[in-house]
Amino acid sequence: MNTHDVIVIGGGTGGYSTALRAAALGLDTALVERDKVGGTCLHRGCIPSKAMLHAAELVDGITEARERWGVQASLGGVDWAALVATRDDIVNRNHKGVEAHLAHAGVRVVRGDARLTGARTVRVDGALDLTARRGVVLATGSRPRTLPGLAPDGRHVVTSDDALFAPGLPASVLVLGGGAIGVEYASFHRSMGAEVTLVEAADRIVPLEDADVGRHLTRGLKRRGVDVRVGARLADAEVLDDGVRAWVRTSRGETVTVEAERLLVAVGRAPVTEGLDLAAAGLETDRRGFVVPADWDRLETAVPGIHVVGDLLPPPSLGLAHASFAEGLLVAETLAGVPSAPVDYAAVPRVTYSAPQTAAVGLGEAEARARGYEVAVDVMPLTAVAKGMVHGQGGMVKVVAEQGGGRVLGVHLVGPHVSEMIAESQLIVGWDAEPSDVARHIHAHPTLSEAVGEAFLTLAGRALHQR
Repeated sequence: MNTHDVIVIGGGTGGYSTALRAAALGLDTALVERDKVGGTCLHRGCIPSKAMLHAAELVDGITEARERWGVQASLGGVDWAALVATRDDIVNRNHKGVEAHLAHAGVRVVRGDARLTGARTVRVDGALDLTARRGVVLATGSRPRTLPGLAPDGRHVVTSDDALFAPGLPASVLVLGGGAIGVEYASFHRSMGAEVTLVEAADRIVPLEDADVGRHLTRGLKRRGVDVRVGARLADAEVLDDGVRAWVRTSRGETVTVEAERLLVAVGRAPVTEGLDLAAAGLETDRRGFVVPADWDRLETAVPGIHVVGDLLPPPSLGLAHASFAEGLLVAETLAGVPSAPVDYAAVPRVTYSAPQTAAVGLGEAEARARGYEVAVDVMPLTAVAKGMVHGQGGMVKVVAEQGGGRVLGVHLVGPHVSEMIAESQLIVGWDAEPSDVARHIHAHPTLSEAVGEAFLTLAGRALHQR
């Protein structure tokens, strides 16, 4: 009863996708989860945050309707309790769906804290011993990083995990960290009427993306009234009865005081391995806390039979839920002896669900040049096509390709709804397409995706509109 083919530790996106695929391939699978299946993405991250960002988009739409289109609409206020109820209903329905999928697949879900007692053995809550015939999969995810001396209190100082559950809507927010998570929360709170200051230590926001993405996104956020400060760091902060007072060191070396009702710390996430007792199985983490595979093609560690997926993986894994799904499928198929292609991290899309949105796949221009490529680049403003003018939010399409008509290395989008436009570019990059391959295909008019087609037409030497 307590011997299974596969034991998965952690029920987030990487863990439950591994378990579902393993079960579908006929493997007797157990999934150990200390909390709720679905993990951070479903309960504290991707799903609830995007539900709230959709609500923010609706609020922005009311303002646009009135100010740009002459529609006599007004926002009477936000019923926070109703918004939260809708968000939680979406989360709960997804949670029940995952539970049902696991039950239907025949996955045994074991509730409790798991720790390794050997390469193929796991103990749950210090009492239940499980043994894996084929392998153990580590999928325990990550948690928000915090700052020394600035402990989250769930009210005035919050992390990205608990920001969704802090009471009410603050009148002002200081967001530390200009990566995807920080930008999304800055965007949400600005839509809801808060005064927002966004502080990023790097020289641009979303610093892992192409520089033009950061530039266009900054322009869009500033247009909406977000105070974006790059090259800046938190020097000190104190929690007050009604908020936080922070001292921020700017890129010019000045120290400015920022007071806000809420300080949101979004300075990255750290892998969770505490309590796993990796040493008992002969494993250790690197200096950053990641579990590094010895074989990236199989995501297998130095201990045969122990695999790792999701946020426990270091770069080039991206810490993204959809990458975790792919990793879970790979590991399950590997354990089942089914041929499976390694995860192509270069072809994994990256999206920021702010207003404006960003979406990218592949290499940025500077990264491509640093790797030795001679590149051809085209930047197409979204406002150069009619549908972009209709939306009126600016943005761009940027394509980076090998010089001389070679393969497409990266595609970068900024603007409204670009999260829904990136799938085409994922296929283009993933299949090593060349601009001439894409230019043969017709994009519907008028659409935002028409700008993608125009960029590839230009790189293929067939530009319709000279810029």
